Amino acid sequence: MSTTETPRETVRLDAATIRFAGDSGDGMQLTGTRFTNESAVAGNDLATLPDYPAEIRAPAGTLAGVSSFQLQFAAEDIHTPGDEPDVLVAMNPAALKKHLPSLRATGTLIIDEDAFTSRNLNKAGFDENPLEDGSLEDYDLHAVQLTSLTLKALEEFTEDGRLNRKEAERAKNMFALGLVSWMFSRSLDTTEKWLQEKFAKRPELVEANIKALRTGRNFGDTTESFKYVYEVPPAELEAGTYRNVSGNQAVAWGLVAAANRAGMDLFYGSYPITPASDILHELSRLKRFGVRTFQAEDEIAAMSSTVGAAFGGALAVTASSGPGIALKGEAIGLALMTELPVVIVDVQRGGPSTGLPTKTEQSDLNIAMYGRNGESPIPVLAATSPSDAFFSAYEAARIAVENRTPVLLLMDGYLANSSEPWNMPDPDTLNPFDPQYAAEPNTPEGFLPYLRDGETLARPWAVPGTSGLEHRLGGLEKDGLGSGNISYDPSNHHEMTVVRQEKVDRIADRLDPIEVDDPDGDAELLLVGWGSTDGPLRSAVHRLREDGHKVAHMQLRHLSPLRRGVDEAIKGYPKVLCAENNLGQLTRLLRARTLVDIQGHHRVTGLPFTAAELVEVATDLLTEESS
Repeated sequence: MSTTETPRETVRLDAATIRFAGDSGDGMQLTGTRFTNESAVAGNDLATLPDYPAEIRAPAGTLAGVSSFQLQFAAEDIHTPGDEPDVLVAMNPAALKKHLPSLRATGTLIIDEDAFTSRNLNKAGFDENPLEDGSLEDYDLHAVQLTSLTLKALEEFTEDGRLNRKEAERAKNMFALGLVSWMFSRSLDTTEKWLQEKFAKRPELVEANIKALRTGRNFGDTTESFKYVYEVPPAELEAGTYRNVSGNQAVAWGLVAAANRAGMDLFYGSYPITPASDILHELSRLKRFGVRTFQAEDEIAAMSSTVGAAFGGALAVTASSGPGIALKGEAIGLALMTELPVVIVDVQRGGPSTGLPTKTEQSDLNIAMYGRNGESPIPVLAATSPSDAFFSAYEAARIAVENRTPVLLLMDGYLANSSEPWNMPDPDTLNPFDPQYAAEPNTPEGFLPYLRDGETLARPWAVPGTSGLEHRLGGLEKDGLGSGNISYDPSNHHEMTVVRQEKVDRIADRLDPIEVDDPDGDAELLLVGWGSTDGPLRSAVHRLREDGHKVAHMQLRHLSPLRRGVDEAIKGYPKVLCAENNLGQLTRLLRARTLVDIQGHHRVTGLPFTAAELVEVATDLLTEESS
């Protein structure tokens, strides 16, 4: 194919949003990831939203089998993967049917024309071919024979037998990537290098995929269909060493950093479950940092092994999602009763039961706070972004070790799989661990494990096999005199229950007070969120202020105990709106604490909020007349 370029007008953009969508076998996640890396190398700020089919392998060509990957990349600071795509790449009719309603009006639509056969149209529920009935005339439509052009470009590979037709056809995602990379002035160098490493053992695949990639770029150069090319300049980011990081990766690295900072080995016991499994995958590659990973036969065994590892003196961690957290409940209670430091990561997904395994939700707050028998308080944290997952995991480990308690860290499917540029921190700047967590004999007669530290109420950490630290431990109530002996005395049980609650409550005394984003201190509406709603809420607040509204924002990372000042902040604003991807779990908790009529915006669609919907809800609340 000729590479003679057709003159194009270059349009400079501050930000752009692209969504790649196709069948789960079309490589949309890979295509989106590669374009993300190209944009990261170009210096853009970015945020991504992978969206996987809920079924393991839905029938090809159906709506249930559509997989998509959306990213926003910008020359400015951004916090979300974008509300609606400017460009939609649809590899088949089902992808078009499912995602066209999200495309921006007059947006760019790139379609694999070869996939719009009668059979595929029927599978997607089209009565007529949308490429022919005029229904797409309001969009900048580019119907490209992606499959045919890819097969033509790779004809030499199929003719000489190096690839079969199916292998050649799979490269159409590289053709699409090359075309979109050309549209947005992206270099192909990083993708070509990745292909060389990925298929190093099959040089024919390296050569074929690179040729398909370049053919897609050359098609953009030579066709007269595209009138513009786009440029999104680099963002002005803080100086440092950056890498693209997903939430699950960041959790793994935060845990390793915590173990290293504490001078301990890291034990990770888990049972695979979507969307938490990538934490196990990442940690299994980090054995050189003193990490031991154990894949148990079930969730109960995974949690029990983690309690055992903590008993043995390791920084012990497990992770799961909603169904697995339910199964871990009894052993979490054991860790609480024995006061052993354990970190439990809950990567929330749609529920209940098996629910929506690949979709996001924030519906495990109640089980995190109260999902164990008896009075069983534990600290609960929630990461706010993919990169914050590093710091949240580190903080969870620090709180667990210093206070001798299990800690539950809430993630969700959106944070786990999405990614953003991360300015890698200097480990020496992380909060140090209190060095006084190792136990020493504390009486002439022997060791009393439950003789309390008056400041934290945490018992010492006595590692088995250490001379002088022999003690009794178990899930039955023990006396409050320090011995660890079993006690059924009613008043003692009450006192010990209160001590365990106060131990968690006192963590707030060592945390900085909550920060509220209210520049002028006179906002009329306080927007409250927790966890992954941070990005959409930040973007919404920015737009609301641009529209002249006075709004404040408070994001909760520590959910139990709450930081000091939360109650006062909520009581200090005329109107309060709490947004969460559930039916109002935090809203009810804050209403009960403050007796303030907090308004809620709640939905459980399996997708994160958009900034636009939050702006609309907040505007309605601001403009409604007070009753």
